[in-house]
Amino acid sequence: MALASFQTASSRNGRLSATLSPALGKSSVFIMPEIGRKRQFLSYRVDVARRMQATNRLSEVLPFLKQGDKDAVKKELLSEIEPLDRGAAATEDDRMRIDKLAQKLEALNPTKAPLKSPLLNGKWELLYTTSQSILKSNRPKLLRPNGPIYQAINNDTLRAQNLETWPFFNQVTANLTPSSSSKVVVNFDFFKIAGLIPIKAPGRARGELDVTYLDEDLRCCSVSRGDRGNLFVLKMFDRSYRVPTQG
Repeated sequence: MALASFQTASSRNGRLSATLSPALGKSSVFIMPEIGRKRQFLSYRVDVARRMQATNRLSEVLPFLKQGDKDAVKKELLSEIEPLDRGAAATEDDRMRIDKLAQKLEALNPTKAPLKSPLLNGKWELLYTTSQSILKSNRPKLLRPNGPIYQAINNDTLRAQNLETWPFFNQVTANLTPSSSSKVVVNFDFFKIAGLIPIKAPGRARGELDVTYLDEDLRCCSVSRGDRGNLFVLKMFDRSYRVPTQG
């Protein structure tokens, strides 16, 4: 079918033309000023091109800004943690301040699927926690864990292990069941008293672990047991360490 066309009266910006196109299946009318609107359209195209160039430049800079923010927040978090004896000496104000810094760092997490990342594997040293069952801060200092405390994870075997050192050398191993790209259900299987005497864990010995931040040398995670949630901050200690496959 031939295209039919018509013209409207002239406007301030110039004559308007329109085309009626029944051949498109239903009527479509396109109206465009021949002079003023063309200039506006060209100006619009130039503005869009400039904005795209600015956006491209910003997209090149943003990763560096994000890296700088991450490093600054990470440095501040580690500085605030250092005098707190892994959290045993932390006041309520300290805990709130550390929690806010951890949340800022978690928002800059560079590893979007921590459970699949090789960065997760190895033995991590505990720097800070809010868990009183780990810190045992209600005990006299001589009866608390005084040496380093470690947590090891291998995501290929889905095994984990917590290890105390001086003076108790207690250990616990667990199987991990992923529930998301960052979270696992933790099923403890064996405790070892003094690192030597194995005791089978009761069936109720379980919890959840959510890796909320992970990079080459630092890990933040939250651990929930029942209705309790605790923050853990750990640094990489031995990337080659393997968790025993059995107890």
